[in-house]
Amino acid sequence: MTHFAKKGCTTAIVLLLASSLLLTACGKTEATASASGGAPEVTELRYQGGVGSVTFPELADDLGYLAPLKLKFIGNTISGPQDIQAVVTGDTDFGGAFNGAIVKLISAKAPIKPVIAYYGVDENTWTGYYVLDGSPIKSAKDLIGKKIAVNTLGAHHEFVIKEYLHRAGLTTEEIKQVTLVVVPPVTTEQTLRAEQIDVATLGGVLRDKALERGGIHPLFKDIDLFGTFSAGSLRAD
Repeated sequence: MTHFAKKGCTTAIVLLLASSLLLTACGKTEATASASGGAPEVTELRYQGGVGSVTFPELADDLGYLAPLKLKFIGNTISGPQDIQAVVTGDTDFGGAFNGAIVKLISAKAPIKPVIAYYGVDENTWTGYYVLDGSPIKSAKDLIGKKIAVNTLGAHHEFVIKEYLHRAGLTTEEIKQVTLVVVPPVTTEQTLRAEQIDVATLGGVLRDKALERGGIHPLFKDIDLFGTFSAGSLRAD
């Protein structure tokens, strides 16, 4: 029963994303359609992928939901802010990021618009902030002077960490002493086990595989702080 519920939810999300991307493409062709007798001039949308993951737009494309539109892969990104900045600069046609990063761009008058929420947090999809078993870190106070790995600065993980520290009663000066280190998600587990960092931010399949190997446990999780919520959106120019 759970399996089919998850499958149905994934299918619905893919279809919604497919519809949104098709509308994005239509918007880009309106100005040029009349010059070509009504035939759309845009047949592909440029995008960035993620290392070790399949995005919903990629899945929709592979299943044929975007036809006749096709996606054009131009490279990978590990950063939501960089992904939507690429949209602003015209290097890609759509990208996704944490809503907080998007708000910053919009406040700076960047020419982007929301299409659809594409990721969030629920009982099946969440991010944990992990320490090694036997670590002396037991609470937020223990993070003072320690290093936490995140995929990028100014996005979801930094927001969650600082909220966790704030709720635990740490002062602004104490929070400044917690160092955030940018580490590619695919190497974060290895970096933790090598004790080059004190806390690893892990989610999705990378979290699941790390837990299978054992020896780590979460200090806290984003779902424990905020419950179920939509965290990021796809944007187009």
